Amino acid sequence: MATASPRFSAFGACGNRSERRPGFSGSGKVEPWSFQFPPSAEAWKVASASRAARSKKASSQINSLPDSDDFFYEKVPTPMLDVIESPINVKNLSTKELRQLADEIRLELSSILRKAQKPLKSSLAVVELTVAIHHVFHAPADKILWDVGEQTYAHKMLTGRRSLMNTLRQKDGLSGFTSRSESEYDPFGAGHGCSSISAGLGMAVARDMKRKRERILTVISNGTTMAGQVYEAMSNAGYLDSDMIVILNDSRHSLHPNIEEGPKTSINALSSTLSKLQSSKSFRKFREVAKGVTKKIGRGMHEWAAKVDEFARGMVGPPGSTLFEELGLYYIGPVDGHKIEDLVCVLQEVASLNSMGPVLIHVVTEENQGIEHSQRSDTGEDVGEGSSSYDSIASDYQPRTYSDCFVEALIRKADSDKDVVMVHGGAEVEPSFQLFREKFPDRFFDIGMAEQHAVTFSAGLSCGGLKPFCVIPSAFLQRAFDQVVHDVDRQRIPVRFVITSAGLVGSNGPVQCGAFDITFMSCLPNMIVMAPSDEDELVNMVETAAMVDDRPICFRYPRGAIVRTDKSLSDGIPIENRLEEGEFLQKVKMLLCLVMGQWFRTASKLSPFFQSLELR
Repeated sequence: MATASPRFSAFGACGNRSERRPGFSGSGKVEPWSFQFPPSAEAWKVASASRAARSKKASSQINSLPDSDDFFYEKVPTPMLDVIESPINVKNLSTKELRQLADEIRLELSSILRKAQKPLKSSLAVVELTVAIHHVFHAPADKILWDVGEQTYAHKMLTGRRSLMNTLRQKDGLSGFTSRSESEYDPFGAGHGCSSISAGLGMAVARDMKRKRERILTVISNGTTMAGQVYEAMSNAGYLDSDMIVILNDSRHSLHPNIEEGPKTSINALSSTLSKLQSSKSFRKFREVAKGVTKKIGRGMHEWAAKVDEFARGMVGPPGSTLFEELGLYYIGPVDGHKIEDLVCVLQEVASLNSMGPVLIHVVTEENQGIEHSQRSDTGEDVGEGSSSYDSIASDYQPRTYSDCFVEALIRKADSDKDVVMVHGGAEVEPSFQLFREKFPDRFFDIGMAEQHAVTFSAGLSCGGLKPFCVIPSAFLQRAFDQVVHDVDRQRIPVRFVITSAGLVGSNGPVQCGAFDITFMSCLPNMIVMAPSDEDELVNMVETAAMVDDRPICFRYPRGAIVRTDKSLSDGIPIENRLEEGEFLQKVKMLLCLVMGQWFRTASKLSPFFQSLELR
């Protein structure tokens, strides 16, 4: 017998709202936390003196920005947001109050992110969607999973972490991604994208096997739909037919903004009405009854009715909507992602359905939503996107990075060698790489979050006679290791891997730590592994990689600034002192042999051979 729904039993009294806002401790528990606003006059003087001292020393600094703790700004009034201590406080708000709450979240979030030099657009685009989700569903009993870290900031503010948002991506502060150790409202950690549907489906199957009734909801973006794992998970979800909800946040973002695009998905009164009809309980029941009747009639009637249903839904839905139907997900949409009333209506209808199978809700959002208004609200005047008095402090000096040096060297090489091309895989293209794209638009390939394809695509380019430089951040290269082994190294195909963000990555934290590439690339039999100690060696490695044509090669460099910023790059010199196996045995003076397991006996038999080489 199924147990009672736990969704409502997980909530208790809200406490006294007049108390201080809750904070977040290292143990993962919510506790009171205070912050003085506005700062005292003495604090203003100290902050001003500190900024003045830093501006005098700006020329000698390499890769540091003013501490956010030293920068104070006028707090934007947020009366509705101030009474939200947890998602339970969002449940009884009216539509008008939900709109006000979304506006206040957007204002405060834009102020925090702009002054902390964090990306704005994707965070602000999902504010209304986040508010609607927490209004309808009952977290943490209901599981809400996210694919993209930047889209979870409003979620963090509504789940008891608002007071610590100024510590976002800082040491001992909030993670830039969802984290199971940070909050019970984060049921699964995210960071590399495209994992939420797979994890959510696993939770849904586990729920069914344990006879529980919580809802499973995942939010993906059109950026993560570049990855094949998303479609693998959708196909499996359609086959298993477990109840779960997938929300596609379509921000209309394109990897290739300069290419002429087709008509964008339009949102109008008709599409809004059809979305509500598709999600309604009566329509779904009618559809299921019709399926049952056609099955009983037989004689191909069921297959004919299914084709009519698919054709009709394809007519009213946007281009590509039938793809999700073919994968086994019931498609609803498009829905305006900035209309609270439409979002709440559709989500409530979907949440009320039982035995519905997997459902995909197509929500269309705008990344620039509310940015212009929030900028005027913060400064009292209209300023450019992402600019503030904080920006003016940092704009006086821009550190020169390893990526800048790499792109400069690669452009120089591409000028002399027409076969040089760049393939970029990963979440976002660094600003440095835009220089190569602008100068060689036909020789730059942005694959997006599809690293497996980027590696094998580069192998194909190399087989066709080109010299691909496959640029992938270290943490994202991990999930393409199978392609590196079988499609490149085993066949000795000369692909040049450029591993960026190698080593520790500061504010990105352990989610995107690039500390493992040396280990998993060095174990490959045909791979040449390099790492520069300065920008001159980096330029030489670019030249070396272009010269090697008999095996794959890789070089890694960290993110951040280079050591010497006042020195122009010299011409690259190929590194030609690669030692063959015989030369290695002649020049090595000491050899340490580590073995384990069944290889111990074999290694013991090699002892006389090592002694003959007079090694210690």
